[in-house]
Amino acid sequence: MRGFISGFCLLLGIWIHGQKLVVGIVVDQMCYDYLQRFDDNFENGGFNRFLKNGVNCKNTQYNYVPTYTGPGHASIYTGTTPSNHGIVANDWYDRKLHKTQYCVLDTNVTGVDQANKYGMSSPHFLTTTTISDQLKMTYPASKVISLSIKDRSAVLPGGHLSDGSYWFDFQSGTFITSTYYQQKLPEWVREFNLHHAADSYLSDWNLLLPINRYSRTQDNSPYERSFGGKKSAVFPYTQEEIGRGNYPQFVVTPFANTQLTDFATTAIVQEALGKRDATDLLCISYSTPDIAGHEFGPYSLEIEDIYLRLNQELEKLFKTLDREVGKKNYTVFLTADHAVVPVPQQLVDSKLPGGYLNVDSIVKALNSQWKTKYGEGLVEKTKNLNVYFKRDRIAALGLTLSELQHEAAQVLREHPLVRVAVCAHDLDEGKFQGTLEQMLANGYTKERSGDVLFLLKPGLISSSEDTDEAHRGTTHGSGYNYDTHVPLLWYGGRLKAQEIYRPIAITDIAATLVYLLELQRPASMTGNPIVELWEK
Repeated sequence: MRGFISGFCLLLGIWIHGQKLVVGIVVDQMCYDYLQRFDDNFENGGFNRFLKNGVNCKNTQYNYVPTYTGPGHASIYTGTTPSNHGIVANDWYDRKLHKTQYCVLDTNVTGVDQANKYGMSSPHFLTTTTISDQLKMTYPASKVISLSIKDRSAVLPGGHLSDGSYWFDFQSGTFITSTYYQQKLPEWVREFNLHHAADSYLSDWNLLLPINRYSRTQDNSPYERSFGGKKSAVFPYTQEEIGRGNYPQFVVTPFANTQLTDFATTAIVQEALGKRDATDLLCISYSTPDIAGHEFGPYSLEIEDIYLRLNQELEKLFKTLDREVGKKNYTVFLTADHAVVPVPQQLVDSKLPGGYLNVDSIVKALNSQWKTKYGEGLVEKTKNLNVYFKRDRIAALGLTLSELQHEAAQVLREHPLVRVAVCAHDLDEGKFQGTLEQMLANGYTKERSGDVLFLLKPGLISSSEDTDEAHRGTTHGSGYNYDTHVPLLWYGGRLKAQEIYRPIAITDIAATLVYLLELQRPASMTGNPIVELWEK
């Protein structure tokens, strides 16, 4: 054992030596199987840099529910689950304020150079430290830069001490930050915005390759939502249909990935990342695959084309790193904040388990039952399959909160389309069993989660409408493998090409970065290092 530890430390020291930059790439809503389904059309660079010359952790899973963007990014960079870092969803219901709270909204800050709602963001709801915070505390000379289209995907990876977290402004089509970080944009960001606003990237979106080269060749699918006034989701999507200045539609297209890559390569050069004595950290999150994925689903030509084009963006990024930092002087990891369920209607039509459930109808029935029994309905809000009670009314009526929680959980369990339901009292007491129940516990906090948490059966999503349009597109958030199984790839430094098949939790990424960056483990970290990365 002592010999193993000595050998591990020696290899670790060799790997760390000379590492000037670590780059974290998160692809929003990337299923693990995309690496196999699309790889016939990946060129030698991009994803194949990882697959042929890096480490492929093939059994990487999320270990909590719900699998959303905010919790995913927070978990990757804190090395722990929402039960510790507090980001239990993209937004949750605030009992005290009686309103929905967005995970990075901060009304005490404003946008820099853009006084609009898109700039009011900070990490103040993040209740623990990130690996990026730990890097800044330990080595103040290190730089942390975090970039994304979505504000939450830039804010949460960068942590509390980021030197610069920047995200897309849907009003101007440029990149912004908030006064939490700085009072004015760096000159290089202003210069980039001047010459590289979204409209400068706008073009007709057609297939990158001939259609017979794709794994799916049906373009006019009944499971996809269209946009730009088109009657159906078919190629091409012209500039006129996407719309100049229509930035919510622009970010559905692969051109938003290109803009973000150019912003990242500019940041590498202008911030001189990887060119100082201390190691720097660059966090990049590609949001477009998620925004488009909700519209088109994972088995669409649009999603496949986005990934073939993203492959080119990754190669562009690698070439910049090779040139500016040096091939042996950086390490890159790539993962996803969650995956996605296939379009439920597509599952149903394929005779597979799936479908839709109006969750509000269950809660309405429960409230009706309680109105008869207690004189009034006692459910205040349902959010993210969390049921929030009117706790003030429960106390006023002299009722016992835990008993009502158990009663509601039992009602939910009896519904034929509900897989599991757990009440907050049992989560607080540690009285639960089963894998899905443990995942719910990992995603729960008593301050922000509901009184009852539940999951639907596989292939089901919540929908309040029963129309053809409502049955197009898809979502994510469950504890099933289609949402939890994501890629995890490493490349660079002195890493040896290998495939790892053992189970790895998403929280293990930051725990591995602890040793790459020579840091103390962040405050609430629960993950474990991926020791195979240092094996001969």
